[in-house]
Amino acid sequence: MARLNLLEETRYEKLPVTVFDTPKDGSIHVAQRIANIIKEKQNSKEKAVLGLATGATPIKVYEELVRMHKEEGLSFSNVVTFNLDEYYPMAAEDAQSYVSFMNEHLFNHIDIPKEQINIPDGTLKLEDIPAFCLEYEKKIGDLGGLDIQILGIGRTGHIGFNEPGSAPNSGTRLVTLDDLTRRDAARDFGGKSFVPTKAITMGIGTIFKAREIILMAWNGKKASIIKKAVEGEISSEVPATFLQLSDNVEFILDKDAAKQLTRFNTPWLVKDCIWDEYLIRKAVIWLSNTLKKPILKLTEDDYNNNGMAQLAVEKGPVYNINIHIFNKLQHTITGWPGGKPNAEDKQRPERANPEKKRVVIFSPHPDDDVISMGGTFIRLADQGHDVHVAYQTSGNTAVWDDDVLRFVEFSNDFSEKMGMAVPGQREMYENMRKFIESKKPNQIDTPEIQTVKGLIRKGEAIAGARYSGLNDDHIHFMALPFYESGKNQKNPVTQKDVDLTKELLQKIKPHQIFAAGDFEDPHGTHIVCFNIILKALEQLKDEPWVKDCWLWMYRGAWLEFETHEIEMAVPLSPQEVERKKNAIFKHQSQKDRPVFPGDDSREFWQRAQDRNSETARAYNDLGLAEYEAIEAFVRYKF
Repeated sequence: MARLNLLEETRYEKLPVTVFDTPKDGSIHVAQRIANIIKEKQNSKEKAVLGLATGATPIKVYEELVRMHKEEGLSFSNVVTFNLDEYYPMAAEDAQSYVSFMNEHLFNHIDIPKEQINIPDGTLKLEDIPAFCLEYEKKIGDLGGLDIQILGIGRTGHIGFNEPGSAPNSGTRLVTLDDLTRRDAARDFGGKSFVPTKAITMGIGTIFKAREIILMAWNGKKASIIKKAVEGEISSEVPATFLQLSDNVEFILDKDAAKQLTRFNTPWLVKDCIWDEYLIRKAVIWLSNTLKKPILKLTEDDYNNNGMAQLAVEKGPVYNINIHIFNKLQHTITGWPGGKPNAEDKQRPERANPEKKRVVIFSPHPDDDVISMGGTFIRLADQGHDVHVAYQTSGNTAVWDDDVLRFVEFSNDFSEKMGMAVPGQREMYENMRKFIESKKPNQIDTPEIQTVKGLIRKGEAIAGARYSGLNDDHIHFMALPFYESGKNQKNPVTQKDVDLTKELLQKIKPHQIFAAGDFEDPHGTHIVCFNIILKALEQLKDEPWVKDCWLWMYRGAWLEFETHEIEMAVPLSPQEVERKKNAIFKHQSQKDRPVFPGDDSREFWQRAQDRNSETARAYNDLGLAEYEAIEAFVRYKF
């Protein structure tokens, strides 16, 4: 019976999928399967032939294999490896090469003979590549083929570098990279312009010959492409869908990567559900959006014809369900994000008391505050709350080099004009200019340049916070040590990061904390900063003020909360939208063309304005009042 139930739940899935709670759990599972193959081959005196992948996805797999080697004696002496791909052109010693990646994460830490490592050669002459690719295929074949091939998946649906348009029988070859793939790699190279346009990759046909294929995906950024790969039609537009044709494939996912699959996203379509408040709200909003009908116009037939008959029977009549969810959504809307004084607050998202709240807005980068919740920021200040803003990092990696020269040139000219020239200032400027002219992609800036970039972001943040209504003594710059590495790869978080956060919290003793809950941030800074706040609160949990402190998560820079998730919706008037935009404009170094824009071509103010308008439209489509814009928040229960 359990097997039948599972088949029913997964009936939309066209290949086997296993879901783990965390990336670490999934990675340990994959590493164990690889280790088992190695041991079996050792016992039979054979070579284990592994197809390996690069990128963030397999890193924890390699960490676990290294641990097994060092702590459990797992030997790799009988292992032959073939990597999926390599950028072209690319020297093996370059930091961005997959040779460097594999050495750093695996090969330098195990006992594999170097001659048994195979990675496509990114230094070949163009005319030599076809022969190399044929030899690569032959070498795999002569060893009896790949015992296992591990894969990640790109947001284009590519496996290896088999981009959209690749054929299912394709072999190892030179390919042109999709623009989205190059944008995703931009941070590793110090900008998209430095990312190679081509790569050498194993073909889909080569991958298919492996006796076992495991595709891994972690985090919500991969959820939409995983749904297409698992439940979509086979298409060259999403090369990973070709894996549906294999009998030897399995997808290993964490919960976030699997969240858009039908059995998790809309479970009422495939099974009976336990209808708690959250799931009812999600289902009713889904039904309203699917049928393009306001909530209060949904009928019993609508429920019955769209997989929600169980809900209608168990919690009906349906009109009562509709009214209940409509009222719940109505109660999320408030013009008083700090609570409305002298008002009954049982149906409001925030408490009325204390009337004047101490508030701290944590901003991972120096502009996340105004981009993501600028309207609410301004309103909290306007309504008389004691608002502080804390910029957790300097953001000094995200400033263009020519801005550095422009600011230093101004400083030089101003100092000389006022008769206050500093000895050595001109020489320092010339050294900066020479460094920038010869700077290599992703090269770490000199300490002087890092300082100037940080000061540029600091000045913009002060201007934005002042415009939003704060005095200078309520503007805090934390410069958390984990970030201040001068490079894209950040330092590990330490207790020092947590202590700096605790110190600020103890000083303010806030009733409200606002923190970035936008974990799709491609830099990864948001989730690191959020976890530091959680650790600080955990260590301060015995402080009396913590028991009365509410933590609200905001989004907006990279995506928005789903409507069913929203617990506080702050509407903005057209005038408030304009004020928010002006606050964002204070961050001039991030306007027009930021250094790390992600895969959204819009400017940050446009993204924020569009997302806030879309949230307002989503509320209106459900039958609620029509607003110009809405900023959305979810309360984190810690």
